[in-house]
Amino acid sequence: MPLTLHRGGEWLVGESSPDACLTPEKLDEEHRLVGRTAAEFVQQEVLPALGELEQKNWSVARKLLLRAGELGLIGTDVPESVGGVGLDKAASIVVGESIGASASFATAFGAQTGLAIIPILCFGTPEQQRAYLPRIISGEIVGAYCMSESGSGSDALSVRARAVKQADGSWVLNGEKMWITNGGFADIFIVFAKVDGEHFSGFIVERSFPGVGTGKEEHKMGLHGSSTVPLILQDARVPADNLLGEIGKGHKIAFNVLNYGRFKLAAMCSGGAKAAIKESVAYALTRRQFGQPIASFGAIRHKLAAMTIREFVVESMLYRTAGLIDAAIGGADEPSAIAKALEEYAIESSLLKIAGTEMIDFVIDEEVQIHGGNGFVKDYPAERRYRDARVNRIFEGTNEINRLLVPTMLLKRAMKSGLPVMQAAKDVQNELVSVSPPQLSETTDPLGEARRTVAAMRKVAVVSLGLTALTYGDALQQEQEALMLVSDIVMDTFGADSATLRAAHAASIGHASAGLQADAATVFTHEAAVRVEMRARALFAAMLTGDALRTSLAGLRRILKPAPMNTIVPSRRIADAAAQRKGYVFE
Repeated sequence: MPLTLHRGGEWLVGESSPDACLTPEKLDEEHRLVGRTAAEFVQQEVLPALGELEQKNWSVARKLLLRAGELGLIGTDVPESVGGVGLDKAASIVVGESIGASASFATAFGAQTGLAIIPILCFGTPEQQRAYLPRIISGEIVGAYCMSESGSGSDALSVRARAVKQADGSWVLNGEKMWITNGGFADIFIVFAKVDGEHFSGFIVERSFPGVGTGKEEHKMGLHGSSTVPLILQDARVPADNLLGEIGKGHKIAFNVLNYGRFKLAAMCSGGAKAAIKESVAYALTRRQFGQPIASFGAIRHKLAAMTIREFVVESMLYRTAGLIDAAIGGADEPSAIAKALEEYAIESSLLKIAGTEMIDFVIDEEVQIHGGNGFVKDYPAERRYRDARVNRIFEGTNEINRLLVPTMLLKRAMKSGLPVMQAAKDVQNELVSVSPPQLSETTDPLGEARRTVAAMRKVAVVSLGLTALTYGDALQQEQEALMLVSDIVMDTFGADSATLRAAHAASIGHASAGLQADAATVFTHEAAVRVEMRARALFAAMLTGDALRTSLAGLRRILKPAPMNTIVPSRRIADAAAQRKGYVFE
């Protein structure tokens, strides 16, 4: 019987049950109703206002946020005790996917729902929660999050903004924050500064406070319909009661907020990708070349299938993680329980951030290519999507930073909370040098080979992590190339595992899309195994030499042993279904 695993990272060292993993197919009617509400809001109110948003008409942005608040979309997963709707994280993902169809508004919405609410919800005093949360949730006031500075982007804790406590207990803040989403029209700012230049701390700063101002709008490559300005603090006077959390504990606020932001960003990327796939299919069905729709050409069908498969995998990872977070919260509405759950799944959130943002870049790049010359002009949405999506790999910690975080967090879990990564790595290391070939059995299960391959990928991931830690020891943080290889192996493993579990559950209940889900999961797993082997070979070669390297590479090949697969036929089935359904086939 497969184990049911709930803690962050545990899926790497053991099997999970398909029944225990949340998938979109398991959503209830309440989730679907929320999704329809959000989708109708975007189609009927947000998209028609896109032109005004791109002209920097922030009164329209405020009206849209107010409307989102009225519909219950801002506080979907916020406890009722502080003015929210009180639904689960899965519901917030459903909403996030719908909002993701409009990248500029999604950026403003994400700052409001995550970056402004979570710090106060999880770390604010009851008085701060009462003063701010109901008004943020309703859309009455707009929030922004201010951590980055011109000299401290990825190195967040090196901020130069200072806070000095006054005799009356109030604070004076000085400094400049950069790239503040919603900054041009926000009413409150979550600001990080160092008390006395040393203790990294958080503050709730209102625009109306003396000494608070904002600079000019940035001239950006994309997201022209979202506000991005610097926040300027010149002897800004902040009341004593507006310290957020404890002095010197601002990093707890910042990193937990980023965990949630990464998770929600992946949802918006997922929604944006679905919209791009729908537009691509529609164009491919109507654009004719050589006397027939380009959707009939193998090259275009291959693109549509690859776009769909990558979105299917990210969607599977996303809902699985939402289910894990909800299970960890366990229905509690205590802020401490929410913060603990977000921290527990920081690894999965980082993996989702990388996978989601790189998936949507791939999908939209292919959308532009399918549109040909039309994809390069503003008459079609592909051009705007292409520009808007690029910043996602920079938002919420760059993808490079997140790649460095994943193996580091896994190893910390192994040391602090007993995650048996190192023991699993030793077991696989012994298997690598074994001369006994694995015993493979024939199966009629369409997912049988994918299941075996995923189990092998988990082995490669844990041995890569363990060998890297043992080889580099305390110098591991300096070996960024190795860390990034490990992270990519872990990410492909999580994606293949999540997709296969979802497809297995669909098959077990006889879902209408079960066959196509099996196609998507097997194609992705096959291709992911090839990538995993390539990266593991590069990693082993960086750490081993001579006979040790040759033996390990032979063992790696023996463990993975990817079976030959014709990926063209299942990909064609997926592309044909996309054409028939005129969009993403798993909705």
